[in-house]
Parts: sequence; structure tokens; C-alpha cells
Amino acid sequence: MTPTRRAFLGISAAAAAAALADDLFGLPQTQGAAAGGAPSPELGKLAAVALSRARALGASYADIRINRYRDQVVSLRSSPDRDSGTLNHVPGLNESQSFGFGVRVLVDGTWGFAASNLVATAEIDRVTKVAVETARANAALRKRPVALAPVKAYVDRYTTPFRKNPFDVSIADKLAVLQDANTRAKAVPKVFSATSSVVTHTEDRFFASTEGSRIQQYVVQNYGQLSAQAVDREAGISRTRNYSPSPVTAGFEAIEEADLPGNARRVGEEVVEHLSAPPVTPGRKDVVLMPNHLALTIHESVGHATELDRVLGYEANYAGTSFLKPGDLGTLKYGSEWMNVVGDRTLERGMSTCGYDDDGVKTTAFDIVRGGILVGFQTTRDQAHLIGEKESRGCSYADSFDSVPFQRIPNVWLKPGPREMTVEDLVAGVDDGVLIDGRGSWSIDHQRYNFQFGGDAFWEIKGGKRGRMISRVAYQSRTPDFWASLDGVADKRFWVNHGLTSDGKGQPGQINAMSHGCSPSRFRQVNVLLTD
Repeated sequence: MTPTRRAFLGISAAAAAAALADDLFGLPQTQGAAAGGAPSPELGKLAAVALSRARALGASYADIRINRYRDQVVSLRSSPDRDSGTLNHVPGLNESQSFGFGVRVLVDGTWGFAASNLVATAEIDRVTKVAVETARANAALRKRPVALAPVKAYVDRYTTPFRKNPFDVSIADKLAVLQDANTRAKAVPKVFSATSSVVTHTEDRFFASTEGSRIQQYVVQNYGQLSAQAVDREAGISRTRNYSPSPVTAGFEAIEEADLPGNARRVGEEVVEHLSAPPVTPGRKDVVLMPNHLALTIHESVGHATELDRVLGYEANYAGTSFLKPGDLGTLKYGSEWMNVVGDRTLERGMSTCGYDDDGVKTTAFDIVRGGILVGFQTTRDQAHLIGEKESRGCSYADSFDSVPFQRIPNVWLKPGPREMTVEDLVAGVDDGVLIDGRGSWSIDHQRYNFQFGGDAFWEIKGGKRGRMISRVAYQSRTPDFWASLDGVADKRFWVNHGLTSDGKGQPGQINAMSHGCSPSRFRQVNVLLTD
């Protein structure tokens, strides 16, 4: 098939943009350490066009982000042919790339923003004018002027620590890992199918502001997944068991460390066991939650609830607000004394970890809950003064060059227990309960107060011992009641950094990734449900 002229021009333009991005950003400066350095001078020259024009047009503040994003998903589904029973491996590949810039300005105390995917001097000049015009138009709706917390000027370069560039690993090599994993899982009798994938996302970011910052960053996110499905045709039921090692900021070495093939048979055996597992007996029970399950509960009941824009009602039209109020800082009892939660964009391998946020604020760590008491909210530069604080917590992020930066969840993690405690110790203290592993269905109200969570696999606990696998389990609670029932957290040896990849927020919607690390934890007398 011969491409049309329009298609040919589109392909040529995309290739030219990719080549320009390669020239501007260059190769990652550091492979193995997040060392500093000088940002690209060519990026600085382009940024200067926007900043000088914004000043000339009357902006009191301006910044520009020049960003390139690359995504690759390699997947494989292995299932039997309907007629012959032969195991078929069906591969999938999805790749995408975007490159462009966005200019944000403050004029008369009002934000204006505009963006383009044509990174060229004349276009930057034009888009800056549009941003200023937008700010002036928005001023008619302004209730109070935007106030920015002070920030230092930084000239720096940050790179995710990694050893093996995932884009240097061939598609064939990735598929070989997936086929090995699927074949091992499928070798377990009664496993019907297996599906696995390797996902890579990278961000080249450049930020410059009229306050003097010039910051270049390269962020690499990687993860692999494996699931097996077992089917009981006579009973008319099926079950799925997932192995979802934590998404991390790292190179392809993280995929190798996750060892999908090495975990495949266990996943297959557990899904078969789950197929015949009896249903849970509902009622008030103690629950021991593993990190790859508790991460989502932390995300929904703490991560979202402590976003300051939700607390202030800014997200009321989409995904709700929060049961918290600004005046709760320092007084509200969020949970038991075992509950110590940190907001952190410096966490090693955390999915929200980077050097600087999209306000140009150097990332940091801060307490959100200390000894069960609420002590901090997540903030950006234009929010800090609303709760009487003098600096931002560095929580500004936009998922694309043409998205407006706003407050997003950082890595929000639960500190491990202060004394030696194993998973077995937690289980030993339970007379009647359930151990829950992995993510399942979930639901939470718009105030992040009432919730229900399921999981991926469940084991009965009787008389202080972990017993048989059970099924159809979920639990329901209210956020402060649930965290008040926390009475044991395993120590730092068992702490796991578990990442989430697709948190949605905003209008238009944006996607963010973050990690919610924790150790296995025990909660007393939670309402356990029997699901359909």
C-alpha cells in the first residue's frame, strides 16, 4: 500500500520532531546515579524566548516546560486453540511518543496557559502571547490574586538511577521473557491461559522560569505483570491470580529482578487453588494486609484525602473532595499510634520520585500523619499560603506538555513498625481473620470516608495460623475507624515499595504515577464481606 501525501508528510513531521527531541535532550547523562549537571544550553535558548516575551507583555511570572514522552507496552497472551488445543502465543506491541512545550504565565494575579507540539522559536513566541491573552481574559473571573510561595532558583540536571536502558532491550528479548513466564504458568494443570506484559514510560523534562531556574530531568518508569486464569467449566466459574511486582523508577534491571518466569508456577498453582477455595464466612474479623494490597487502600483513604485542593473543594466536580478540613492539622486523630505516613518525592525507586516538581520546587519528604495525628497536606506553590505555610511541598505535576500543572499525589508511604515484627508475628496474634494479598475491586465515596476493598488472593487465619485459601472476600470500613484499628506493622525488613501507575484527576483528566510503600499490617475487627 502506497501512503498518501498527507500521511507521508505526517510521518516525516513526526520523524523530524523525534530527531529534534533527540538533539535537544541528548542521551541520559547518568546511568546509575542521579547526579547533577548542566542542562542543555539549546533548551535554555528556546526557553529564553518565552520568558523574555512574557516579561515584555506584562507577566509578573512565567515558566516554560519543554517535554518529550515515550511509552512502550510489550504483551503476550498464551491460550489454547479452541479446536486443536495447541498453545498459541499472541504478542502485542504499542509504542507512542509525544514532544512539545507549554507556557504558563501570571498576569494581574491570574494564570494563563498555552501549548504547542511545534518546538520552534517563532511558535514559542506566538504561544507565549496566547498564554498572556488567556490570563487577561481569565482575570474577569478572578476572586483573589494568585500568590506563589518563594522558591530558590536552580540550574541542575536530574536522571533516574538506572543500569539498563529499557529501550536498548529488543522487543524479541522482552517477548522471550514473557513467553517463558506464560509457558511455566500454563504448564500447571487446569490453568487455561496466561497473560504478561512489560511496560516502559520515560519523560524528558525541561523547566525554566523567570525566577532563574533551568532544570533538565530524565525519568524512567518500568514494570512487568503476569496473570493466570483457571476455569472450572462444570461449576461455571473462573479465577485469576496476578503477579504484579511494583512499578518503579529504574531501568530494565527492575524487570529482571522481578523474575516473572521464576514466579510463574507459583501464580499458576495459586490460581488453581483459588478456583476451588471455599467462600469466606462474613463478619467482624482481623485482617492482615500485604503491601501489594494495602498500597491501594493507602492511596484512596490517605493519598487522595490529604490533597489540599480536594480539602478546599477544588475537585468537587470530579472524583470528590475530602472528609478533612484545613483546621484539622495538628488535631485530627486519623488513626492509631502505629500510623506514621510520609509524603515523599525523593523515595528510592518511587514512581513519583524526581529531582524537581513542575513548579521548579526541589523535591522533599514531609510528614502527613505522625503517631496517628494529621500533621500535613500535599501542596504546590500557589496553595501553601492558603494554610499559612511559607513553602510548597513540591507536589506539582502535569502529565503532558499541553497539560496544566496542578497538585498531584507524591509517594505516600506508611513507615514500618519500630520494633522487630514479622508477618508470622502478625498472624500469630489473630484468632479469626483473613490475610489478603494483591489488588482487587474497590470503591470509596467522594469524601474518601466510606470504602470497600477486595483483593487478589485470600487465606484464612485460625488460632494464630495461616490456613487454607478462601475466596469472595472484601472488607468495608470508614477511613478513621479503619486506621484506628491498626495495631501492628511489620518491621523494615518487610517494607515494600509498591507503585501505582494510572491515578486519574482533573478536568480535562490527567494521569499520575506514585508509590505507596508499606510493611504487612494488621487491623482489628474489620467488617469482612462475602462478595458475589
